[in-house]
Amino acid sequence: MSAKNNNCKIVDCTIRDGGLVNNWDFSVEFVQHLYNSLNEAGVDYMEIGYKNSPKLLKGADSAGPWRFLDDDFLRKVIPNKGNTKLSALVDIGRVDENDILPRSESMLDLIRVACYIQDVDKALDLVKIFHERGYETTLNIMALSNVMENQLIEAFQLIRESVVDVVYIVDSYGSLKPNDYVYLVNKFKEHLPNKRLGAHTHNNMQLAFANTIIAAESGVELLDASVYGMGRAAGNCNTELLVAHLPNAKYNVRPVLDMIEKYMLPLREKEEWGYIMEYMVTGMLDEHPRSGMAQRDNVEMRDRVVEFYDRLTTPEIAHSK
Repeated sequence: MSAKNNNCKIVDCTIRDGGLVNNWDFSVEFVQHLYNSLNEAGVDYMEIGYKNSPKLLKGADSAGPWRFLDDDFLRKVIPNKGNTKLSALVDIGRVDENDILPRSESMLDLIRVACYIQDVDKALDLVKIFHERGYETTLNIMALSNVMENQLIEAFQLIRESVVDVVYIVDSYGSLKPNDYVYLVNKFKEHLPNKRLGAHTHNNMQLAFANTIIAAESGVELLDASVYGMGRAAGNCNTELLVAHLPNAKYNVRPVLDMIEKYMLPLREKEEWGYIMEYMVTGMLDEHPRSGMAQRDNVEMRDRVVEFYDRLTTPEIAHSK
């Protein structure tokens, strides 16, 4: 990897994205061990959950506390913050800006705003508020593989003038190949020369790590990952792979392996994520994994991959269901 990319930073999303697998049912002990492991490993950021508002979401009562982070709770969970900064994600329409304290009073350092392309203007309004409260900010445009180029060009005009620090290239469906990633990185760099870039990949086609490395080599700075790849459906780029691979002397993979041995391997016995055939099919077809998730949830239908493929690729079947 070229010298210019020694400035890559890892953002570990195990609790936030991994929480989509188990409804954020992580024990405090699990999260504390993860934070200490990531801090020891030299990982730059830990995304410790969502900062959405329970008032604006259904099913809030059943979700774990990492779904709606509370600042007092966070102070108890991480009493001794190390060098690893803390991040939270918010979604358009699901966050109450009044819940976000000024950074000087918060445990959080970075707030990331996720949106679809049609809501970039709303997302940047939120970014401005969080920026004014002292936070580092990112804009994460989801499902880029389904975005028309003219929509992207319009969004770039707004983003270029905004205060956002980092703009993410998000492969929501795990459908992008390395050459697609290079194309998008170059497009973002061309139109947003004043912004730093981030990459968030999914592993539907076993390309999450490859795409992340390609992005890093193309000048992307913030790299999302999760320990043992834990994330919705096919999961994410693996934190341990990035820690082991990136040319930075501060990274140390051993503490991440300890986290995997003690916590992730037992968890994977109970919860399912990763390279699974239904998710490979949705990735290959550039579709949201929800149909694959529904198939996996139905015990009778699980692993009937050919039938699933036929249903998604045969028009008369797809439209008769």
